[in-house]
Amino acid sequence: MVKGMPKALWIVVATVFAVAAAVAQVACGQQAPCYFVFGDSQFDNGNNNVLDTIAKVNYLPYGKDFPEGPTGRFSNGRNIPDVIAELAGFNDSIPPFATASPAQANIGLNYASGGAGIREETSQNLGERISLRRQINNHLSAIIKAAVPRSQLRRCLYTINIGSNDYLNNYFLQPTTPARRRYNPEQFAETLIRLYNIYLKQLYLLGARNVALFGIGKIGCTPRIIASLGGGVGCAEEVNQAVDLFNNKLEALGADFNDRLSSVKFTYVDLFSGNAEDFAALGITVGDRSCCTVNPGEELCAENGPVCPNRNEYIFWDNVHTTEIINTVIAVAAFDGNTTSPFSISELMD
Repeated sequence: MVKGMPKALWIVVATVFAVAAAVAQVACGQQAPCYFVFGDSQFDNGNNNVLDTIAKVNYLPYGKDFPEGPTGRFSNGRNIPDVIAELAGFNDSIPPFATASPAQANIGLNYASGGAGIREETSQNLGERISLRRQINNHLSAIIKAAVPRSQLRRCLYTINIGSNDYLNNYFLQPTTPARRRYNPEQFAETLIRLYNIYLKQLYLLGARNVALFGIGKIGCTPRIIASLGGGVGCAEEVNQAVDLFNNKLEALGADFNDRLSSVKFTYVDLFSGNAEDFAALGITVGDRSCCTVNPGEELCAENGPVCPNRNEYIFWDNVHTTEIINTVIAVAAFDGNTTSPFSISELMD
């Protein structure tokens, strides 16, 4: 598959989404016996609601375009796993681990947590969060409690989106953190990949065989980083270059799992290569500011604050997280394989 997506293909993705979702549900049915979600705020759909953290969004205007209103999703509507679940034929969104019944582990659980990182100390400035290590521990307890058969777990879909906070709320956090003083960007990326490798091996031992590893997007171009490290005028290239080092190592890590282990399909999802021109072809033209009202010095939407009326024209919902339209484009592209290597997400479930 290819990295990035040409303009024409972005347009095709947007126009066929509704049809693709319908086909997946009606013609194919549920394409995997279960779906497990790991990650940070891009994937969180309510786990942080029960934590003592400032990374909590169970209030309007979050969820403004979601049928159930504010649920803890860091967007105006659906997030990426919501759309993937639709395309994979699941009748409902995969529920958060924090509030799901034990039996739900037979269908799937979302363990993601806003602020989560690969490193344990990441986002300690935000309060409580569920690191990737703890998410895997939660998964272990869930599948044991529900007695999910190992043969079933091997056929499930797993998606992981983690690492952004290790840069946003650790390496590039001000004042300078111990990680920044100790490691250069190459070394820091290597420490993250070594930990990630350990956690992926643990998931493998728990039955994971079909895994999509989402890379980190150009977080140096988020409104938050533009304001803090980009001088308020443009992307912080230092941040993007550091993230690119991580992404290259993550893609290689997935390839290594495929080479070394039998009966596995790991794929890398490229969130880095897209550019503003691709989104502009879809009518998504505002990428330098948030759609919702964000108070000075903050990154999340102000509670009950005004929002832009034309949300499908915005990349960013708040100063870090993307709008539903962007989440949809990302999910469909990954599902169809236009931004993945070497497998599409749909191929993980074949």
